[in-house]
Amino acid sequence: MNHTCPHRRLLRRAAVLTATAAVVLAGCGSVDGLDAGEPAPSVSVQPRPKPLWPAWSGTSSEAPGADAATHQPPPQALEGLPKLGNGGLGTEDFREILRADPRMKPLADRGEIDRPGQAGLRPPQLTDLTGDKKPELLVAADTESGRSVLAVYTEHDGRVYPILFTAGKRLGIETLGPDLLVRSPCADGGEQAVRFHWDGVRMSTVSDIKNYKKTPGADGSSASPKPTPEPSGGTGPSDGTEPSGGTDGRR
Repeated sequence: MNHTCPHRRLLRRAAVLTATAAVVLAGCGSVDGLDAGEPAPSVSVQPRPKPLWPAWSGTSSEAPGADAATHQPPPQALEGLPKLGNGGLGTEDFREILRADPRMKPLADRGEIDRPGQAGLRPPQLTDLTGDKKPELLVAADTESGRSVLAVYTEHDGRVYPILFTAGKRLGIETLGPDLLVRSPCADGGEQAVRFHWDGVRMSTVSDIKNYKKTPGADGSSASPKPTPEPSGGTGPSDGTEPSGGTDGRR
């Protein structure tokens, strides 16, 4: 009788297993999607933040500062102004609006300026920030100390509401889609950029980022640290002093 050597049987079994593994690997689904008939994996529910010390966490699980912004009182309409007509803020004397706003009243009668480095009121701007197809009024003032003040007003049912008040050093103000981007130089040579978005009540902070300029390294090379995000919910650019005001809005 011809008996097969146990060593040869082991070799044949190993070859069969190797071939089977190759077939299985060849039939695996690609990383781009599922093979035909392959069931989709179940969708897992993403975990939500769970505070360890609730008393220190507030009552909101939203972004930092959102809870504080929610608890701010809604803005009140400016008193002493006639009810606006169909033309909205574009037909009203912007100085009259400033005189009706206690925070901007001291700056209302300053002269207009046309370039940086002067003290006075920049030309007022009209742009839609709330998405209602009606422009908001933006007024910025530069002071002798180098600080700037920005106030934004919206109109509802003929009444004027202040929805943003912020201050900083030499403010650069831009629109970013429907949002407002306010830039200010920092004392350390960088730049702070605060983004405001209409939340249905006021222009609230959605991001606050500091960008630091390149500084020479010890070996003569330049180092460029990545932008450092600040907690959202702040009141606007700052040069190290206390904020001159917070954000206001209306319901």
